[in-house]
Order: sequence, then C-alpha cells, then structure tokens
Amino acid sequence: MQNHSLKNESQQPEAATPEPKKITLQVSRVQTPMRIDRYLTQQIENATRNKVQEAIGEERVLVNGKPVKSNYRIKSCDTIRITFLRPPAPDLAPEDIPIEIVYEDDDLMVINKEPGMVVHPAFGNWTGTLANAILHHIGRNAGTLDDTELRPGIVHRLDKDTSGLIIIAKNPVALHRLARQFAQRQVEKVYKAIVWGVPDPSAGTIRTNIGRSKKNRKVMANYPFEGPDGKHAVTDYTVEENLCWFSVVSLTLHTGRTHQIRAHMQHVGHPILGDETYGGTAPRPLSFSRSESFVKNLLTGMPRQALHAEILGFSQPSTHEKLRFSAPLPEDMLRTLDRIRTVLANRIRS
Repeated sequence: MQNHSLKNESQQPEAATPEPKKITLQVSRVQTPMRIDRYLTQQIENATRNKVQEAIGEERVLVNGKPVKSNYRIKSCDTIRITFLRPPAPDLAPEDIPIEIVYEDDDLMVINKEPGMVVHPAFGNWTGTLANAILHHIGRNAGTLDDTELRPGIVHRLDKDTSGLIIIAKNPVALHRLARQFAQRQVEKVYKAIVWGVPDPSAGTIRTNIGRSKKNRKVMANYPFEGPDGKHAVTDYTVEENLCWFSVVSLTLHTGRTHQIRAHMQHVGHPILGDETYGGTAPRPLSFSRSESFVKNLLTGMPRQALHAEILGFSQPSTHEKLRFSAPLPEDMLRTLDRIRTVLANRIRS
C-alpha cells in the first residue's frame, strides 16, 4: 500500500483566518436603477441585506473606486467591488444523522441522499449536513480527508433539494482517484425528473454554455454553445413517460455544471416541477376544469424540484472494478406521479 505517499496539501492550520472574499461586478447597460444594497443582495449568493449594509458602512463596497452609502442607486456600467470578511468556520462535528448507505467498502460509500439535506456546511448551515453524518459514520480517521475544508470525502455534490446517489471517499487516495474520474468525465450520471409538458422530440441532446446570469448572480443562465460566456454543458434526455401535461424524463449528464439539468430543462421550455428558481412553480393552465386547484395541490405536495440522481457508475479506485448503482424514486416524487396518473386516467375515462 502506498496511501501514505499522497499528502493532503490543502490542509490549513486550525487557527488560520480565511481570506476575505472579494467580488467585482459590472452593472449591465440595461440595468434599471435601484439601491445598491438591494442590487448586491440579488446578485451575490448567500449575501443578506444586513451583510451588505455592514460592508457598505465599513467602506468595503466601492463604486467606480469610491465608497458609497446604502441608498446609492446603481447606474448602468458602474463597476462595483465588494469585500466580505469571513469569520473562521466552526469545527466540523460528527453528528448521528441517519443516512441510507447503498454500498460501502474500504475506499468509499455510496449514499442515497434524502431531499432537503445539505451536502456540506456553509454559511447558515453549519450542522445537520451530510458531511456531519459522514464524520460520525467514518470516525475521526475522516480527519485525513481535510475536515478543515468542511467537505470530508465529498467528491461531488447534489443540491439540497435534489435527492439520490452521491459518492463519498473514505481515504485520501480514493478521494484523489475518484475526483480524477469526475474530471475526466468517466462517471455515469443519470437523473430522473418530472417536468412540465412533454419534450418534442422525445429524445435528444441539449447543448449550451452555462454560467452565472448577468441579471441575477444567484441563478445560472444558458448562453450560446462554445461562445465567450459560461462553460459548455451537454445533457442527453429521453422521455420515459408521457403524462399529457407533464412527463417523466431520464437525463444523462456529460458535463457537471452548477444547476445544469435545472437550467437546461428551463431552456427547452420544460422546467422541472417544483423548481422555484428555474420556472417550475409558475402556474400553467391545463386542459381541464379545476386544473388550477389540481396544480396548486401538486406543488404543495412537491415543494422542491422533482429531481433525483438515479444512477451512478464508476470504477472502484483500488481494484478498478466497474461499479453501478441505482436508487428508486423517493416517496414525494412517487406520490406526485400517482396524483398525475390518477387525474389523467379519470380524464381519459370521461
């Protein structure tokens, strides 16, 4: 064994103070005037109005090189520079949180993550995360996986409200080798989603560039494929069940951009049901009476994006054996599909 030869170069001393986060924004030419504190809260992920106003009060927000007040109204083409001070994160603590382990060996775990669970701690979510559960399960040996970065063994991630399969490495060598498989696109990643409408054609490939929206930095936007904005993103889709007003779609990722599936399905006019950020909660009239109450009840029962990481395939990092796992749809998606199928069947009979 040569595990000791791979050192974790990213570890920092416990007392190290995180570097300030510096962000530069260029206001669009077509941006309507608004207060700078409101604008920055919209544009910067995890930025609260209080944090922004504190930065403005301490002159850590500069517009065209000069400090401004909170009531300054931004103008087109303004250059805004903001510095956020980052307090040291609390130590990542093991927590006895139930997790569904689909597979485990000496190198890794495959976990079926439930919807609503945050993968790794960040501002506002320091406890109750998958990372806390991992530390409890693996034990203190997980410290070799760099818990100062609050992501012990986490090779890739899922959004909080996306359910399904995620791989966790249990030692530094496995972490390195699995990360390389993801970087080289050698990992099979298939998702299942309930989307509005029925894509036509029933199978195809979505190709765009994906990058931060120029209007709202918290949202990912689609740009022309291989153009100057964003990074190229490729998703294959296949309609597996036509439900008239909705459909069940299988989606294979060939790249791993942030919110790729969610942004791609919005781009082709079939947002994921329940996805508030990408148009999946906007009410749509359906072709039957009382459809408004039906849709309202449907969204109440599916208060998240109906997206599930169904299949993961990869090579075991030590033996190179091909591994492939699947996870059934969670209860909330199954209940939602039952409701749609029941109403559709009644409509057909009538």
